Amino acid sequence: MKIDFKKVLAQKRDLVWPEIKSHLDTLLDFPQFCQVPVKYKRLAKFHQSIISEYPKRQGKYLRPSLTLLTASAMGFPEEKAVKTAAAMQMSEDWILNHDDIEDDSLQRRGKPALHKMIGKQLAINAGDGLHVLMWKALTDNASVVGSQKAREISEEFYQMLSRTVLGQTVELKWIKDNKRNLTDEDVFFILESKTAYYTIAGPMRLGAILAGASGSQLEAIYRFGRPLGRCFQIVDDLLDLTSDFAGLKSQPGNDIYEGKRTVMLVHLLSKAKGNDKKKLEKIMAKPREEKTDREVSWTIEAMNKYGSIAHGKKLAEKFKIEARNVFDKNLGFLSCQPARNKLIAGMEFILERDH
Repeated sequence: MKIDFKKVLAQKRDLVWPEIKSHLDTLLDFPQFCQVPVKYKRLAKFHQSIISEYPKRQGKYLRPSLTLLTASAMGFPEEKAVKTAAAMQMSEDWILNHDDIEDDSLQRRGKPALHKMIGKQLAINAGDGLHVLMWKALTDNASVVGSQKAREISEEFYQMLSRTVLGQTVELKWIKDNKRNLTDEDVFFILESKTAYYTIAGPMRLGAILAGASGSQLEAIYRFGRPLGRCFQIVDDLLDLTSDFAGLKSQPGNDIYEGKRTVMLVHLLSKAKGNDKKKLEKIMAKPREEKTDREVSWTIEAMNKYGSIAHGKKLAEKFKIEARNVFDKNLGFLSCQPARNKLIAGMEFILERDH
């Protein structure tokens, strides 16, 4: 029977969300010496509400699900991995908050982006508040997995998040500089930093660390995450051009508005000829607010005309196959069922998803 990975994600979300909610609910439980005075309670509640906004919207929960499934596939009790998975999800929510401000995104999970609701300054601070909660969850981990294992998990978070923000720096700089002579390899560097490690390898390595994985096993997971992460992000970028994310997104081509260097845009910049090339370069030189819907639609049409969409689809399929080969040959230690088969179903979901 084929595994419905969407149901797997929903089941894992039901396990992780209560842990996140408990941190959000107790956010204002300060010790006696620094209690919030009654006259400021209303402001404190507002503070709590804006920090809770993105977590309460609940995304796919792919990252925490990979943490739980990897731990389970190595025989580690899932309930002891929940705090780590919750911290993983919290990290996604504060990063998305800051990403939305940096990209000036309009929406997040079917609703206005937080900075569009309350302004950039308050939204940045809300992201900072959730970031603090993430580290609290990791600190609390010691009571479940012991201080040594909790330190190992925190170190992995540091490495993973450090590489992620490096990728963000490079991507934002290339957008700011309107870099036009990039290659697929250049894009892959960003994808390895922001997606391969953060979305696939990192969450899985966290689950494996909990289960006592060896250094070689952790390296094998990273080798698996590299191609699958590339596949994930290319599919995500293709969906930005071709999908409304199951009704959650009202603006197609958001990456084009942002000037994001996807493999499709890099391909188009290298293949467009004559007046098409001049028009494309003129569009991409504009800031987000000056690009028109017509210009973005034209760019998507040009991606079809020059085979850029097909190029992206071909790469995504190639990387999924590469990831499956690594999984079959090198990740045999993820052997406990049904978690192993659910991880395999996750690979199919990443390529075939519609949002």
